[in-house]
Amino acid sequence: MSRFWNKKTQELTPYVAGEQPREGQKVIKLNTNENPYPPSPSIRSTMDCFDPVSLRLYPDPQSLDLRMAMSDYFNVPVGNIFCGNGSDEVLAFAFQAFFESGAEARPLLLPDISYSFYPVYAKLYDIPCKNIPLREDMRIDVAAFCDKECGGVVIANPNAPTGISMPLGEVESILKANPNRVVLIDEAYVVFGGESAIALIDRYPNLLVVGTLSKSHALAGLRLGYAIASEELIEGLCRIRDSFNSYPLDRFAQKIAEIAVRDRLWTEESTRKILATRERMQVAFLKMGLDVLPSSANFLFVNVGENRAEYVYNYLKNEGILVRYFKKLRISGYLRISVGTDNEVNALLTAMSAAINSIEEGEK
Repeated sequence: MSRFWNKKTQELTPYVAGEQPREGQKVIKLNTNENPYPPSPSIRSTMDCFDPVSLRLYPDPQSLDLRMAMSDYFNVPVGNIFCGNGSDEVLAFAFQAFFESGAEARPLLLPDISYSFYPVYAKLYDIPCKNIPLREDMRIDVAAFCDKECGGVVIANPNAPTGISMPLGEVESILKANPNRVVLIDEAYVVFGGESAIALIDRYPNLLVVGTLSKSHALAGLRLGYAIASEELIEGLCRIRDSFNSYPLDRFAQKIAEIAVRDRLWTEESTRKILATRERMQVAFLKMGLDVLPSSANFLFVNVGENRAEYVYNYLKNEGILVRYFKKLRISGYLRISVGTDNEVNALLTAMSAAINSIEEGEK
């Protein structure tokens, strides 16, 4: 702890990202839900022809060309789209724009098991929170989020790390119950099997849908996030952005993202391959005697066992395979495993089987 930190900095518990291997380190990386396939090949010519001289000029603060491409992709007006430097930045702007801070503010409702950056933002911006426990089956307790006394709602759909998605009707129930509060639906994984709430923005001005191109378009290294909502909410995000950094997206990122978004067929083909591999992984885990939560994401949440999960995590790591282990209440028996390429998954399944067998041999 530094003597130069202010009180808030001293009290923070920052978000901890999944382990990143060192440059050149040979590992199978299935711990951060990256797309296992490359982004659209259409971006290659754009990268080769990009004029570095243009970098002397500031980028378009409105990201208009990119938002026009996203308008076509999502079939929503340009005025309903906001772009930021990764969905984490967009989420940070949303927490600042729409949820009240201070001890007297009504609490923001969050699932108790979800994206662990949400409580970090709430702490950073002094937003009081109320954690809503997931049901025993790890699904969202919809009725508990229909609280007219709350200060807003934030839900990942599909949820992370569980991978379970809510039907659109349940999202709509929460929106109806909170007409005067912002309901933020984080759709980072929706392309892999969830129902997008974007179709509801015309009817619910309190709905804010946040997404990312990291998973769906294989652009995690580019950092491109977005929000889709009523123009009223988009203007609120712009006010926060322009009070912090009016140029969050550089020229190169805007152009590359625009090309990737317009290559719909490439994205759809990559997604089909991921879904097929996810199904194969689930079948294999079930044959090993492991419970697997139903997933609408590009990962599986596998119940290895309360006293086994950490051992299997370390076993895989020693084999050069990274997965995610959360040493937290209710989920310490689970591993979150990203969908990889077929070759990566073959290696994973072999190592997982060996790890389970070694445990069972030791228990005899």
